[in-house]
Amino acid sequence: MVKKKSHEEGHDQEMSERNMSDNQGDAENAATENGKLTEMQDKYLRLSAEFDNYRKRTLREKIEMTKMAGESVLQSILPVIDDFDRAMVSINETDNCIAVKEGISLIYSKLSDFLRQNGVMEMEVLNTAFDSDMQEAVTNVPVTDESMKGKVVHVIQKGYVMNEKVIRFPKVIVGE
Repeated sequence: MVKKKSHEEGHDQEMSERNMSDNQGDAENAATENGKLTEMQDKYLRLSAEFDNYRKRTLREKIEMTKMAGESVLQSILPVIDDFDRAMVSINETDNCIAVKEGISLIYSKLSDFLRQNGVMEMEVLNTAFDSDMQEAVTNVPVTDESMKGKVVHVIQKGYVMNEKVIRFPKVIVGE
């Protein structure tokens, strides 16, 4: 004999079939989301590795550029060193002090031109008001002229500026 299903049993069966289909949909969605997550993690790792390689490459290039810049400056100054070598030989071999003085003066001029071409300028501070931000006072000396009080009366070591930045502060004596 065939038993008829009651209305409640039919409803329960429909619900369980619907739950199974929902569970299958959820499983498919979870698998899709896991695939997307794995793909995103892979992209992230690749991007991170690319950035790390970029950072290392730019650091190497920067170091190389700095070395090349230093090499260029040193190659430009070598002729001045050669002139000094010739002057040293000349000092030992000659009795003509005037010629040696002229030679050393020419070498000094050549070196000064080299510095100017590379943006290095001497700071002119003699007889100017003392500025503690731009100058280093070694000592103070009494002065007889009232107008020289608080001004630089002697430069012990010259100061230099490169591209508007002080690369060496002048050491000065200030009048008081």
